Amino acid sequence: MNRRNFLIHLLRGLHTMALVNLLPPAELLAAAKGKTSSGLHYRPLEGASLRDIALRKLHHGKNRFLNPIGMPRKGRFLQLLRWKLFNFNRFGKDLDAQPLTPVSLDWRPVADHPGPSVTFLKHAGIMISDRGRHLIIDPVFDDIFWFIKDFSPLASDIRKMPRPDHVLITHGHYDHLDLPSLRMLAQDAHTISPLGYGREFRRLGGGLRTQLDWYDAHDDAHWAITLLPCNHWTMRNPAEGPNTSLWGSYLIRSADGFTVYVSGDTAFFDGFEQIGREFDIDLAIFNLGAYEPRWFMAPSHLNPRETVQAFKALNAKRLMIVHWGTFRLGDEPVHFPPLQIHKELETANLLDRWIDIKHGKTYFAG
Repeated sequence: MNRRNFLIHLLRGLHTMALVNLLPPAELLAAAKGKTSSGLHYRPLEGASLRDIALRKLHHGKNRFLNPIGMPRKGRFLQLLRWKLFNFNRFGKDLDAQPLTPVSLDWRPVADHPGPSVTFLKHAGIMISDRGRHLIIDPVFDDIFWFIKDFSPLASDIRKMPRPDHVLITHGHYDHLDLPSLRMLAQDAHTISPLGYGREFRRLGGGLRTQLDWYDAHDDAHWAITLLPCNHWTMRNPAEGPNTSLWGSYLIRSADGFTVYVSGDTAFFDGFEQIGREFDIDLAIFNLGAYEPRWFMAPSHLNPRETVQAFKALNAKRLMIVHWGTFRLGDEPVHFPPLQIHKELETANLLDRWIDIKHGKTYFAG
């Protein structure tokens, strides 16, 4: 074991000891035993309209936001301890096979293509382009924490990337709102986010900022961008607690009518069908990663089977997945999401609607 790995294991051990020492023995025992939840991991809408929920501001609480379509998060700290301290990772034998895949980006085909295209950068980062106009979503160009390995390091100069007209942020978790990555972008790029991120963006300085509530829209001559509800949460400062800012999905329509649904991080909920009835979606891009173990991750992230279920409910024409292959944030190996959703789509006879795209590659829609 080299010095770096020794220090990593030492610090993780000290961190674990500190967590354990903060808990009374009874609570530590409860974390070790845990309880596997059965049943739904969301609150059924029972006929309620997502638009009505947004209009009535049921997701607005006192000094923080609420998740009216998600389960209460009480006891999540003990569940986190159970996962990190006592859970057996059933994928352990597959972790050594995780590939390190440097990402090379070639922007010439994008520049030469007159119609819409979608480039998968890395992690959840994507660029949507159309007629020489570009927007980028959740850009993360480097490590987020020193102790989390980056399995898809950039092998291209990010400064050669086309200048985005808009930068969209889905929520505030550090693997989606990465300030060092945002500083690499042009300072005059227009940043769009859910409500509550003024402090983070003030640290960047300059630039135009727009904050949206659920079902708010920002329209310009080329893009119509709508923030939609999803079943998630957010936190940047544990001392402040969760949900001082909002989270969401995006519906993006270009001037030519090409329409993309970007899920952001979301657990399953029964509102996808409503979104699909309201919007004619050409491409649904789902975040698929950090979904195991299910007893812990199901209230926050879709797994492959739920992704297919949500895709069918949206009635979108094509499917793409991101949020895999870069950081291992769950138990599953970083390369498993495409393998597992391939099986689910094959079972559902939907394999012909999947865009199987790798990091750094571009899907040309027309």
